[in-house]
Parts: sequence; structure tokens; C-alpha cells
Amino acid sequence: MGSRAAANREGPERTCAVTGLKGPPETMIHFCLSPEGVVVPDLRRRLPGRGVWVSARKSTVDQAARRQVFSKRFKTKALAAPGLASLVERLLEEEALQFLSLVNKAGQVVAGAFKVEAAIREGPIAGLIHASDASNHGVVKLDRLIAGQATARINLFSSSQLDLALGRTNVIHAALREGAASAAFLIRAQRLAHYRAEDAEIPSEAAQPFEGGGDAADGETDGRA
Repeated sequence: MGSRAAANREGPERTCAVTGLKGPPETMIHFCLSPEGVVVPDLRRRLPGRGVWVSARKSTVDQAARRQVFSKRFKTKALAAPGLASLVERLLEEEALQFLSLVNKAGQVVAGAFKVEAAIREGPIAGLIHASDASNHGVVKLDRLIAGQATARINLFSSSQLDLALGRTNVIHAALREGAASAAFLIRAQRLAHYRAEDAEIPSEAAQPFEGGGDAADGETDGRA
């Protein structure tokens, strides 16, 4: 009785078509089939039709494409491009950067090492972003200032990507002030970090779950035959 109540509190689950493991929709990638028979990633889980769910890991999506899992689950010929896993990664990255741009428009981003340091001292901040090509010295210096704090640290994007998202040049470090926009970005950053986790070394803090909601599950099938 208790386990059933716990399951109800946790919400709906989906089953990975590759591993058979169950999890909430937020930990999966939803795929649909186009009218032309092409496998299409549906990150926001809004496309119509029968769907197939795969754990949100790059290596797992790659397995699904290589092992023709989609054809088996859709019960028809499904064309999954060899670069499907990389396409999903790029889409997750683009989505996260789009949300970072929204955080900036909401006035919740502080950029520049000195300004970031000042924001940390004023505190609290929701997140600390380092460019993936930042010097270790600058990263360590700022990380020490948030030691022991429940602050997300993100090291997923290059300086050039941060420049475009924030509309400024030479962004190496940035701080996120607390707010709804920052929380929404952190959810997307966590999802990208989780997806890359088996394929690239990332700060463990970036892979920690963040509080907050996401897009609601679309209620489509979990891909089980």
C-alpha cells in the first residue's frame, strides 16, 4: 500500500526501449516517427502519434539507432540517422543556451570575473557558470567562494557559445541570480549534463538534480510492444 502511494506521488513513468529501465519522462528522450518514416527527437514531448522512449544518455540513444530498436518498437521501418545521438545532444545544447539567453533578458545574469565575485559575496546565487575553455586558475578561485553552498556549477559551454547566448564578448565566468528564469535554465543544463555524462568529463555538481518542473508528459505510449 505504501509503495503504491509513493509511486503515485512520484508521477508517471516511462520505459527505456533499450535498457528496459523505468523512469520519469524527464529522464528520457521521446522519439516520434515522421510521415516519411524518419525518427524524430521530441524533446518537449508534444508531437502527436505513438512514441518511443529512450533513456537520456548519448550512448543509449546511439545504441537505439545502431540496433534498429526504433523499427522494432514502431513495428515498421524507421530510419534512424547514424548521427541521431549527436543531433539530440545539439538540440539539448541549443535549448539550454536559448534558456540562458532568456535568463539574461530577465536581468538574472552577471558576467565577468570581478562582477561574479561580487555577486557571490552578496549572495546567494543560483548558479555559477564557467566556460569550458576557462583557465583552471579562474575556475578554482571562484569555486572556492561557493564552497559548501548549494550552488549549481555549470561547465558545459564554450566561451564563444556564452558570448552568443548573452550578447556580449569574452564571457568566461557568469553568475545566475535566483529567479524563475535561472531555475528553468538549470533544469535544461542538468538534462544536457546528464545526457553527456557517459561521454565527457563534466563537473559532478552539474549532474545533480535541480528542483523545478519541466514540460508535462504527453501521455503517449512508453514504447513497449
